[in-house]
Amino acid sequence: MIDVSHQSLSFGRLRSARAPFSNLSFGPLAVVVDIVTIIGLSVLSGVLYHLAVYDEYGTLRNYVDAGAIVALAFAAPHVLKKKYAISEYASTKGHGRRAFLAWNAAFLALFAIGFLTKSSDVFSRGSIIVFYVLGLVGVFAAHHLLVGLVAVGTRTGVLAARRIMLVGAEPDLRRFDARYQPFRLGLQVVAMVMLRNDPATETPEDFEADVEAVVEKTRMYEPEDVFLLLPWSDATVIDRFLQAFSTVPVSVHLGPGPIFERFADLRVSTVGHLTSLYIMRPPLNALERVVKRLFDIAASVLGLILMAPLFAAVAVAIKLDSKGPVFFVQRRLGFNRKPFRIVKFRTMTTLDDGETVRQVSRDDDRVTRVGRWLRRTNIDELPQLFNVLAGHMSVVGPRPHALAHDRAFEEVVARYARRSNVKPGITGWAQANGFRGETDTEDKIRSRVEHDLYYIDNWSIWFDIFIIGMTLTSPRAFSNAY
Repeated sequence: MIDVSHQSLSFGRLRSARAPFSNLSFGPLAVVVDIVTIIGLSVLSGVLYHLAVYDEYGTLRNYVDAGAIVALAFAAPHVLKKKYAISEYASTKGHGRRAFLAWNAAFLALFAIGFLTKSSDVFSRGSIIVFYVLGLVGVFAAHHLLVGLVAVGTRTGVLAARRIMLVGAEPDLRRFDARYQPFRLGLQVVAMVMLRNDPATETPEDFEADVEAVVEKTRMYEPEDVFLLLPWSDATVIDRFLQAFSTVPVSVHLGPGPIFERFADLRVSTVGHLTSLYIMRPPLNALERVVKRLFDIAASVLGLILMAPLFAAVAVAIKLDSKGPVFFVQRRLGFNRKPFRIVKFRTMTTLDDGETVRQVSRDDDRVTRVGRWLRRTNIDELPQLFNVLAGHMSVVGPRPHALAHDRAFEEVVARYARRSNVKPGITGWAQANGFRGETDTEDKIRSRVEHDLYYIDNWSIWFDIFIIGMTLTSPRAFSNAY
């Protein structure tokens, strides 16, 4: 048995009084903000466009109708998925992507209704385009405003999604309070009950008395949820608390154990009557892999067609400049560490692919005259579009390294092998930020790997497009190339 003492702690943000506003009042407010914002911007877009083009206001009813359709189509999925809860506005993370997808779906609904009702001709195409852009910006701004209001409301105790009570040993209570900061999630901590750490002095009778005291404290503060911050191995203690709490109208949660601090994407998975703790998943699910692959095929085919004349010119320049093949082929590790042969334009007089591969350094005499220009402009990487089309690589992803370098880097960065959880890319988040070229220090290796892992953990098709844009336009993407 563990030792229990039913005494409250004073650290953290304890507020026993009920918050004036909860999910029941905040949710409808958030819905109204979205709907009013969207309809208002629909009217504003229509009026501004018609004044600028036709020198008249146009038909206000049409703007209101279009805004109402988009607003309802935008808000409905958020309501069904409970995205208007206070906890969803704890930060701006995820709001941009979610709003963008819902906004496009809402406009598809507008077009579908206009087509089915044969009323699309009453909407000006120009005003609809203005509404799409202005409305999307307005929705982003409204959500950021709500996030700010929620931050103030939860900090002052005006807003609370749930009233909770924490039960556990003092170190666990302090760690939970410091790590999760419940108030930032809209959770109002009404009481903390500390369990003593030394189980040796507690008799069964004292333990039973303390359990009953904890239950009475629960009745006193009337929390909606109780979090048991107990070691998962203490099955006997947990069972006794669950039995005691069964007589109280409260939800009981077994608090996050140490494993929760190691993995950010934990959730309970249920397959039939089998329940498990879902610890890790691949960086991309099945649908995301299909989307990324379709994008890669389209980009590689388009790129090879458009750059065929450039390929021919570069091939001639390489043959005239130095002896050797046009293409340089080297073994690399791809997705799930499966080997493949990468294709590049030859830029050097050597074709290293053995146990030792010396990295290119500044003013390296192995680099040819044409090769130096190709490397500086990144044109030497373009033949990898063939690797993308073949499925060995992606347009965007962690850059693959020579096998000899892989082995060396793994000794420096423990999580280096995680890079192979996605296909390697022609360009990547590290390269777009200037972390390319020679890795002659541990800091350079770590910085490159950190950027690669960030990309893996935050992938989206829009992130890929953004990285491609940076690769083509940002001076940093062309730095350290020699």
